[in-house]
Amino acid sequence: MRRENSPHRTNAARLLSLLLCAPALLTASSFAQKSGGQESGSRFTPIDVKLKSIPKFNVKVTPRGGAELPEGGIAGSCSPVVSSLTNANFEGGQFVVQAGFGETEMAGATYTAAASDFPIKIELAEMIFATSAATVTTTTEWSILFYEGTPTTGTLMYTFSSNGIDLPHLVIPPGTNGVNVQVMVDPGDPEQIILQDNGSHMFTMAYRIDNHNNQVQSPCVVGPPTGSNAFPTTDVGGLQNPTKNWLWAINCGALGCANGWVTFSQIPSLCRPTGDWVMRCTWTPFSCTAPGACCLPNGSCMSLSSVDCGTQGGIFQGEGVACTSSTCTQGQGPCCFITTGGCLTLPAATCVAAGGIPGPDGQSCTGYVCFPTGACCMPNGACIGPVSPGDCANVGGNFKGNNTSCASTTCPQPIGASCFSNGFCLILSEAQAISAGASWQGPGTTCADANGNGMADACEGSPADFNNDGVVNAADLAVLLNVWQTTNAQADLNNDGTVGAADLAILLNAWSF
Repeated sequence: MRRENSPHRTNAARLLSLLLCAPALLTASSFAQKSGGQESGSRFTPIDVKLKSIPKFNVKVTPRGGAELPEGGIAGSCSPVVSSLTNANFEGGQFVVQAGFGETEMAGATYTAAASDFPIKIELAEMIFATSAATVTTTTEWSILFYEGTPTTGTLMYTFSSNGIDLPHLVIPPGTNGVNVQVMVDPGDPEQIILQDNGSHMFTMAYRIDNHNNQVQSPCVVGPPTGSNAFPTTDVGGLQNPTKNWLWAINCGALGCANGWVTFSQIPSLCRPTGDWVMRCTWTPFSCTAPGACCLPNGSCMSLSSVDCGTQGGIFQGEGVACTSSTCTQGQGPCCFITTGGCLTLPAATCVAAGGIPGPDGQSCTGYVCFPTGACCMPNGACIGPVSPGDCANVGGNFKGNNTSCASTTCPQPIGASCFSNGFCLILSEAQAISAGASWQGPGTTCADANGNGMADACEGSPADFNNDGVVNAADLAVLLNVWQTTNAQADLNNDGTVGAADLAILLNAWSF
């Protein structure tokens, strides 16, 4: 086992530019078909894998020359805190293998603790590594690093590297398998991994691949073969912490998306991983006021003591409770205040009591638009707006989205039965009917033939059109009056046996103006 205190020991790493890798994105199943089992092309090859169970690769390090417990410290009597940016299940599930990860590249995550918790003692570090359809047993030489602060503004304090003796290399059998690489210090060792607060209230841990099982060429040109190497993983829950996940990437020059230490938010979107690194860290605060998840008024979550949480107006979730993507949204939602346009994440009842308008449960204010307005397409094809989604729905319209305008919106025109002179019927818009020389019967009308006479009911015209000239007018009135008070079947529109006032009312109601 090797430990270093130098903050600038490693060569760093990166993922290849999608300018090179986009045409070569391959899944595990398509790879063999396209390359005959010999990997080639871009190394940026994220692969989805599903692991039924994940064995633990547990190693203990001895931080020779490391820090001793601070004077008066009671680390070990406080409740451990688990810091994690991922929602992945460390016991098994679906993961994304970052198969473009090359030698000397590093995956890191930055966590925040309350200032009162420092110094902190690292109890356990974990990260999931996996293989996808490996044809050989893979042996990976690796390192783990701990920083006070972030990798770019903080200080590298500890580096532990596998040597195959007291700190074993990572060995994974053939197939699709995952391993939880767990690193801990013997609690009985007087020297521990102790991290101080550098003023940022943050610390970072990172895993590095020192040597792959089989990296045959520069990963800037050809990715490490996926069938004979293990890689770090990201989760499938979506990237939730782009500014706290880190990548140390080798410098590929014009071919690269990034190099050196960069957060996921600094990586171009086409090259950026779609999830958080599957890693977590268990640590013990020096103070026995153990922190836990604190839901702040803006809906975000921080690991704070109950006192610090209350000072910032947050809601304390309990000691040792970790911040996850759903910690501060369960049972709560965005609460919008119409006088200011502001938003707080609150329970619905609390929101109403405060005079706010509650939004969807389980969602935070982040990315939520409190008072959207935009274009609204009416049933008749017209566009109105900007209006709110509720006002649009009240008039039977279709809301086209926040910040849309009628100037840039094309609303669908209503359609209905269109009758041709020969009795044929088609469903068209009014403009289409006019263009085709057909008679449009109005929005929502159909070409149904309910009486089964071979002609669409909408195209049969009014029974009061006695002379069949397409309109009901004075000529038809003259026909009715000419047979007044008779049993004329054609003019007896209500079929009561006599041509009278009821038939006259039907004719006048169908009058063509």
